[in-house]
Amino acid sequence: MREAAGFTSREAGARLGIDHTKISHMETARFGVSSQRVRLLASGYGCVDAPYVDALAEMASERGKGWWESYRGILPAGFLDLTELECRAAALCTYQIAHVPGLAQTEDYARAVFGLTFPRLTEDDVEARIAHRVRRAQMLEQEDAPGAVALIHEAALRMRFGGRDLARTQLAHLLKLSEHPKFTMRVIPFEADGFAGSGQAVLYASGSVEQLDTVQLDSAHGAIFLDAQAQLSAYRDLLAAMERRSLGVGRSRDLVREIAREL
Repeated sequence: MREAAGFTSREAGARLGIDHTKISHMETARFGVSSQRVRLLASGYGCVDAPYVDALAEMASERGKGWWESYRGILPAGFLDLTELECRAAALCTYQIAHVPGLAQTEDYARAVFGLTFPRLTEDDVEARIAHRVRRAQMLEQEDAPGAVALIHEAALRMRFGGRDLARTQLAHLLKLSEHPKFTMRVIPFEADGFAGSGQAVLYASGSVEQLDTVQLDSAHGAIFLDAQAQLSAYRDLLAAMERRSLGVGRSRDLVREIAREL
């Protein structure tokens, strides 16, 4: 809002009667911010987008820590940020080309995936990641859970992490989950007319208003989070293109069953 108003932090501080260093600390999350302060800033910056301001004020009024905070100092911060992003989202859409989505992974499948991580993880690190992933999946059972759409490339379904039996069990779990009212599975088959994107795993988390949407990308160096409006627009178009190339829900289930029979 400050940048949209064309103010530097020093100019904003002078306009609002706030030390400009405090403004910088609020914007970088080194200081907390109250709902009242959010509305004061919005008024000073001339922001008239009431739904946006209300959404920010509601976020600022939240108190308490999420369950993921118990993993702070145990898992990289990106794992915790991803979990909070999923839990706070209004809706989720993910695209995967190499793995079954994390929220749909069985414990044994997750163990096989983490077992291939480089550099190698310690046994304790692997178990912590598995426990965290299993807990993440329980989010779908919450009454206020966001709806999740998973666009999964056929390549990910044919990966045999842990061998044939484990892969077959994972596909059976995915089929069962696809009947969950909060989880929609769409498969992009090899026969599709190409697919958009670079093959990088993508998660699009919709906020309560569009300005609070966030994209999370997987990388070898950890999670990357994007929230610039131009980036969000590009990824919305990207995911829409992927969905157009995907099979319907029924045909997607049929293809998963076919792949499982071939194992």
